[in-house]
Amino acid sequence: MILVAGGTGRLGTQVVQRLTARRLEVRVLTRDPARARHLDSDLVKVMRGDVREKGDTERATVGVGTVVSAIQGFAGVGGVSPRTVDGLGNSNLIREAKTNGVEHFVLVSVQGAAPDHPMELFRVKFAAEAELRQSGLAWTIIRPTAFMEFWAALIGAPLVNTGRTRIFGRGRNPINFVSVADAARMVEQAVVDPSVRGETIEIGGPENLTLLQVAEIFERVTGKTGKKSHVPLPMMRLMSIAMKPVNPTMARQIQAGVVMDTADMTWDPARNRQYRPKELVTLAEVVRRDYGLGQAGG
Repeated sequence: MILVAGGTGRLGTQVVQRLTARRLEVRVLTRDPARARHLDSDLVKVMRGDVREKGDTERATVGVGTVVSAIQGFAGVGGVSPRTVDGLGNSNLIREAKTNGVEHFVLVSVQGAAPDHPMELFRVKFAAEAELRQSGLAWTIIRPTAFMEFWAALIGAPLVNTGRTRIFGRGRNPINFVSVADAARMVEQAVVDPSVRGETIEIGGPENLTLLQVAEIFERVTGKTGKKSHVPLPMMRLMSIAMKPVNPTMARQIQAGVVMDTADMTWDPARNRQYRPKELVTLAEVVRRDYGLGQAGG
């Protein structure tokens, strides 16, 4: 039995589907079982639970051989945050996996995770990595770059649907985006291939693109053009501080925009070549696949 925590999200959904395609049994831990309806299968058992609750992670890890943590609290509201989900949640999963004799733990982290990173998510993911390495469990850590599908929805979908989009900052800083499909394939390999245990594996996409280039690819592939407005960096820095007490989720998103417009977010596709898929999905392919309007080139 494989436990997938975060199995109803973009990444978790594809991980579950890939594992069940191999006829492997999967237990999905979710706070809202209704969100797992699309995963209906005789090989999928849905368990209601919250990784922030020790009792829930204790029950979820009983009888499990492998744990996959694809949880993420970056965009959560209320008590959902990187600190409570990626931090406390992963800590609960790791400790209960150890207690219940889990054989292998696969942690989905983030490329660039570091103790001094300006974003809380990256700092907390780094702490989870360190706890896992010291746990005594067999482990594999996957570090994807920014998910292509998330930024396609944020930047490209409004352009297609409304004829306008908003770009945080200048939009000229190169960023590496990886398709969730490629990240899911890497997680699948980590689950079934014992040779990658004890490895920290980075996975990125084939291109480093600016947010302006993301918008341009949408325009080229869909044939739809639109207006691009910008939120200036000085305003973003002020908003990330001012919004924190009233809307911490928005504050985190704005801060992420500052970092993505100013920090080195590139990735060399030649890194960890021995692990990455042979053909990495491009943004143009994602646009054609998910928005179904592609007539022009890629």
